[in-house]
Order: sequence, then C-alpha cells, then structure tokens
Amino acid sequence: MQTKPSETQGTSSMAIAARNVELTYADGTRAVRGIDLDVPKGEFFGFLGPNGAGKTTAIKTFVTLLHPTAGSVTVNGFDVVDQARAVRSSIGYMAQETSVDEELTARENIQYACEIYGVPRSERAERIDDLLALVDLADVADKQPSGFSGGMKKRLDVATALVHEPPLVFLDEPTTGLDPRARNRLWEYFRAINRQGTTVFLTTQYLEEADELCDRLSVIQDGKLVATDSPDALKSRVGGDILEITLEDSTAEQRAHAQRVARESGLFADNTIEPTDEGIAIASEHARREGTDLLVALRDAGFTVTGFDVRSPSLDDVFLAITGESESDETVEDQPGDTAQTEVGR
Repeated sequence: MQTKPSETQGTSSMAIAARNVELTYADGTRAVRGIDLDVPKGEFFGFLGPNGAGKTTAIKTFVTLLHPTAGSVTVNGFDVVDQARAVRSSIGYMAQETSVDEELTARENIQYACEIYGVPRSERAERIDDLLALVDLADVADKQPSGFSGGMKKRLDVATALVHEPPLVFLDEPTTGLDPRARNRLWEYFRAINRQGTTVFLTTQYLEEADELCDRLSVIQDGKLVATDSPDALKSRVGGDILEITLEDSTAEQRAHAQRVARESGLFADNTIEPTDEGIAIASEHARREGTDLLVALRDAGFTVTGFDVRSPSLDDVFLAITGESESDETVEDQPGDTAQTEVGR
C-alpha cells in the first residue's frame, strides 16, 4: 500500500505543533503540564514514559478526543479545537485497546472503516486488499476476528487506522501485552508506512521499542516533557552500560561499604555508583572493560560476589539518569475513563 498526504492537509511543515499545552481533569488532576513540542512531517516520533506519566492524555488531546485546558495544538496545520473535524480526517488513531468488531470479518471491519472515513466507493476494494496484504491478514480476510490472536487483532486495528491514507498516524502503546514475535511483526508494519512517507507518533513504555523505531522521542514525567532527543542521545545520559554486582551479604552497611570500595578503587571515580537491593550498580562507558578489576578490588576488601552482569540501559536507568527517580516513583495517572473540562467524541 502506498500512503500519501491527505488532500485536506494544512500547509504547515509540522505534523504536530504544540505550545504550552495543559490538560486538567475534572477532579483537579493535572495530567499534562505545559507541553511544547514540534514533530516534522515524515518523522517517526515517540513519547516514552511509564504508566501514568501522561502519554495517553497527551495523545488524546492531539487526536481531538480531549480539549486542552490551556495552550494550543495544530495537527497537520489544523487547530485541534477549532478545526477538529479537519484534524480527524487527516489522521489515523490506534488506541491502546483494539476496536475491531468481532461480529464482522476482517474484510468487513476494513470496509466499515472505509465508509466511516469516506473512502471513495470506487477505491475501496483495492484499498482493502492492499491493507490486508500490508498487515498479513489476506489469508483470514473472510474470518471473524473473535478467533484471532492478540497480535492479529492489533494488525487489523492498524489496517482500519490507515484506510483513508492519513499523512499522520497516532499509535498509543500498540504492542502492550503482545509476545515478542507479534511485537516485531507490528514494528515492521510501522517502519513500512513511515518509509512510505507517513508521520508516525508512538507512545510506549518500552525503551527497546523506542530505540528500534523512533528518530526522536520525548521522555514524559508527571505530565511534563523532561527530555527530547534521539534514543541514542537519551541513553547516553545514563553514562554507558550498567554494571550490576550482587553481594552475598547485601545489608545497607555492606552496600555502602561496596560503594566506597568501588569509588576508591579509581576505576569508576567519575561514574554514578548506586546501591541496589542486592548489591551495587554502576553506570559507565567502561563497565565491560573495568568490571573484572572491580571484582578483584571487592574480593580483596573481603566481599563475596555472587552475581555479575553488564547490560545496556533500561527504561528505569534512563528515567533515573534524566529525572532522578525510578519508574515506580511516578504518581500522576492517565485517566482514560475520566473526563477533562471538555471531551469530544471521534
């Protein structure tokens, strides 16, 4: 399938332009707090953050399901409040929960989406066939999705979001709950539509997903953007790989002692050395090279090391480096079932 810009698309060079966007729910919860964001056309852009960080609320604001309580957003050159209908006609939106009708076949689900989005009747048959091929569902086109796997339903959802060939597609945590194989297949479809010119806006909890797919991404915490950069640049803020050492005796006193030994060894004097539940963790570009020397220093200091691991930074590591707190410390919640001061249907 070849995607193409909508004829109703605005003239802005930005797919999304957000200025000081805020959204406060009726109970007073500030879910989005002063977001400023530009997403150029054709980019694969991501929102990275844990559950409750404000990702879903922000994306619902961008797709006109919620009105911002302050600030402004234009999507494909259209204002999300004053030109909501034009925005909706120029985007595709895949929500967290699949929206396929299990009483209809896969083909009928896409046919129904064509009718909703006003795809010309003369183009529908070819469009449906192209989409079924794109998401690898041609062989089950005339079966009901009630018997589909979770990954197949997600792929059908992708197809329904693309029927009108939108220049911009929003994907809200599209792979949550999928096994690695199903997730990887969806990644390929997202890459394919982006290569064909579609701007993709992805929200995700998974650092691996953002790293694999996104040109740039923003880290969102407590409803605010705390960093925007390429995945590699954000991971570099962690300071390299993570060296984790497990101690046989991991009391608070012993962990503090191990931190001192690691720092005084001179091997990681300029790196972050943190206690963990079972020992210590060090973020360093030299973790792999200097790790074994640290083991010797700990042994000489009387420690018994029962575990040693060097790994790439995780979502928790990025959040700790950028925000100073771990994923589990987040308190603001997205409230998809709640209402903001103004909510509109699609």
